[in-house]
Amino acid sequence: MNHTGNTPMLPEPTLRRLPWYLAYIDILKKRNVEFVSSTNISKALSVDASQIAKDLSFLNLKGKTRIGYEVGALSSALEDFLGFSRRHKAYVIGAGSLGTALIQDSGLSNYGLEIVAGFDINPVRVGRNECGVPILHVDDIYARMESEPAEIAILTVPVDSAQESADIAVGAGIRAIWNFTPYRVKVADGIVMANTSIYAHLALIFNRLNTL
Repeated sequence: MNHTGNTPMLPEPTLRRLPWYLAYIDILKKRNVEFVSSTNISKALSVDASQIAKDLSFLNLKGKTRIGYEVGALSSALEDFLGFSRRHKAYVIGAGSLGTALIQDSGLSNYGLEIVAGFDINPVRVGRNECGVPILHVDDIYARMESEPAEIAILTVPVDSAQESADIAVGAGIRAIWNFTPYRVKVADGIVMANTSIYAHLALIFNRLNTL
């Protein structure tokens, strides 16, 4: 992940664990649980309690002795810290089955991600409307950035189009790439880059199954 500025970077393992904590805390919130300890979270998520306390220390939120953290305050603090309480507009580039599924996933909006347009080159897909989100030709991304700019581009294109699609998105003014393709695209310094390889995890599952 590329990073600029003087703000210290949060350790990536911590950043990956914080959404786990939030998901569990939100379950407790729905159950009207008022307080939760690091030990409770540890038992639920199989993460060491001391590690949880260390991770949550980045939020500058202190638990109460023998009581733990106030669930509502912890939920709000995690949402704010992770950026989920703010709206971030995004484009999907590649409106095939995976891209369409992400557009249709209303759960993403609960975490602050608002997909406002999809892009493709397939004439069968261009011109469609998915859940109120227009599917446009990729050449229209520059005009769309003028009328409804986005910060994030989600890549769900075929692997041989990944780098070109990333280049187009960055050239249009996109500041972050969320790459779902197995190809590791290159971006300039100052562009946030995150790879989510479902194929790598699938290979991991297959490999572990073979060792059972």
